[in-house]
Amino acid sequence: MPIDIPEYATPATNRQVLLTTRPDGIPQPEHFTLAEAAVPKPAENQILIRNIYLSVDPAQRGWASAEANYSQPVPLGGPMRALAVGVVIESRADGFRAGDFLYGFFGWQDYAAVGPEAVLHRATENLPLAAFASLAGINGVTAYLALTRLGRPVEGDTLVVSTAAGSVGSFVGQIGKKHGCRTIGITGDDDKVNRCIETFGYDAAINYKSADVAAELDALAPGGVNVYYDNTGGTILDTVLRRMNVGGRIVQCGTASVASWTPPPTGPRNEREIMTRRLVWSGFVIFDHLNIYAEAVGDLARMWAAGDIAYDTDLSSDIAETPGAIAALYAGENRGKKLIFIG
Repeated sequence: MPIDIPEYATPATNRQVLLTTRPDGIPQPEHFTLAEAAVPKPAENQILIRNIYLSVDPAQRGWASAEANYSQPVPLGGPMRALAVGVVIESRADGFRAGDFLYGFFGWQDYAAVGPEAVLHRATENLPLAAFASLAGINGVTAYLALTRLGRPVEGDTLVVSTAAGSVGSFVGQIGKKHGCRTIGITGDDDKVNRCIETFGYDAAINYKSADVAAELDALAPGGVNVYYDNTGGTILDTVLRRMNVGGRIVQCGTASVASWTPPPTGPRNEREIMTRRLVWSGFVIFDHLNIYAEAVGDLARMWAAGDIAYDTDLSSDIAETPGAIAALYAGENRGKKLIFIG
């Protein structure tokens, strides 16, 4: 059963954040409109969710965009696609009842009437309720599954992580330490460098905006890099790639540094690096692994109970902040997993 459940109200109207124009790149506040609608009625085989915590995730950039992606873009005029933690108010679907806490695709709004397919996880573990959108959300589960299944860390490996203080990278470093890795984080300011080391247990961290990343990596990883968990792409990837050991593994989990994929950007050719270093370079999308999602949450919950993993939450309490939240995320303004409490 979740713990630290905040008090929440059940308002008579449904506040919504609508995507009203299509962004070219990172969504900005002007691409959204705040609106109110009637509270929806659940149809047969639907549940009515009262959202409590709205999640802000890097993937929303792709969901809002018309660029080719692994999912269809959010329809214009509709609520912004978003993950959220909420409580069942009314159920007309088998297996769900009022009072259940759920995590899933419920959108940036107070209420959502959805089918069971929108639910990613039933929040039953003894974790703080907000953790189901962070540690036990797609961020923590992505970090856990992508690193362990694709990165395959072993004791003595050197693991490098980009956006190392972020909502995914902060977990990757801690999980890597549990596997006996030497961990090096790459992040965007000195405060985050300190948080990487002091809060998330990295052995070292680099501020890519003020340091020479290549020189720092040469000094911190003189024996080369075994695993690179990449959330950014771009020049940081090019730099780390040329310091990978033979048989190294690259986990591609994001491309935050690339402003646009239309047209596709050009840069250094990496084919020869992959061949000569015999690298394994794998892409990861969490939605390919939903069959083992609950198993991963169970492992992460046990790590948290044992004091082996920590998380930070950057919490706001005003739905009016959501239109600018994705842009702020890409600007690196968040300090921890960005959530908006609307209860």
